[in-house]
Amino acid sequence: MTEKYLRRILDNVKCAVVVADQNLKAVYYNRAFKNLFPEGKLRGTLGAVTACSGLCERCGADGGCRGCGLAEVFEDAFLSNKEVGRRIFQRVKNGENVHEVSYSITVTPLGGGLSMGTVDDAFELDIARELQSAKNIQQRLLPAGKWAGGKKYSYTYLPCREIGGDLPDVFTVGNSACGVIADVSGKGVAAGMLSAFVKAAYDKKISSPAQAITNLGAKFRELNLDERNYVTVAAVRIDADSITYSMAGHNVPLLLKTGSGITRIMLNSPPVSNWFDNPAYFDDSIPYEKGDILVLLTDGVTECRNERGEMFGVDKVIKTLSYARTADDFIKNLENNLKNFTKELNDDITAIAFDL
Repeated sequence: MTEKYLRRILDNVKCAVVVADQNLKAVYYNRAFKNLFPEGKLRGTLGAVTACSGLCERCGADGGCRGCGLAEVFEDAFLSNKEVGRRIFQRVKNGENVHEVSYSITVTPLGGGLSMGTVDDAFELDIARELQSAKNIQQRLLPAGKWAGGKKYSYTYLPCREIGGDLPDVFTVGNSACGVIADVSGKGVAAGMLSAFVKAAYDKKISSPAQAITNLGAKFRELNLDERNYVTVAAVRIDADSITYSMAGHNVPLLLKTGSGITRIMLNSPPVSNWFDNPAYFDDSIPYEKGDILVLLTDGVTECRNERGEMFGVDKVIKTLSYARTADDFIKNLENNLKNFTKELNDDITAIAFDL
């Protein structure tokens, strides 16, 4: 009866509590702890109940995850028989995704081979969950289909952080396929919010890419952001036999693979920002033939660096495109080439390719 009431009391304590034995097996945790780690298993080791992405079945065993802060703080408390506190950095599962969390925990020996861990700072866990939710929302803003205006397309979007600052978008206006690729200043949450603004503010009903960018710029200036915030944009409208395009500060060329080779499409214009009072944007056009491939990409692709500091560059993109037979081929090969080129992304990577 006493144990029943003690569990009821602990379940109503706001502080997250977990009790583990010397084998790092969780023998009890309260409701607040479960709320912090909703993907955790109902029983098992500390790794299992926290939904750790590591080798939970070997949690605490020789050859298990070396350097695990959570295992070490409990082991130190057992060995010293003293209260031990530590900051924990852990990778945990959230559905099909894995993300990093950070929290403070104090472990107190209880005797009888048991120790109690109290999570003192769960705020960053809540932030991590919010970031994961924001990431899921951002994923839902990405193009959903593979066809627009009768044109098949493929794309890649690889943010270097939980939340990205690039925006790929594909849609139909009349009988034409339209593509927009934007790169906002900065990275992380602020960049993600700005990219969501671009998604909402870009008028998809306007057939002229230049006019759509002009209107986007007017809405951007209404935000009254400082000069550190800006957006580069490349926009295209693909008609029956020609491509109409416009750019805003987007220094990466559009690429068109034709039977005679690859054409770089450049158009100088200022980014969407508060730097100029009345920036001017213009439409230009170029013909294409059936079987051509059109590519839009951000500078995260060309400026991607390897361990030696070398950039991937436009030339490697062109080489990748030269071997591609379809838009889907290009995107898949680009992803593979980038993964082989670098182990860690230093910027968001985004590209869209159309089969014309």
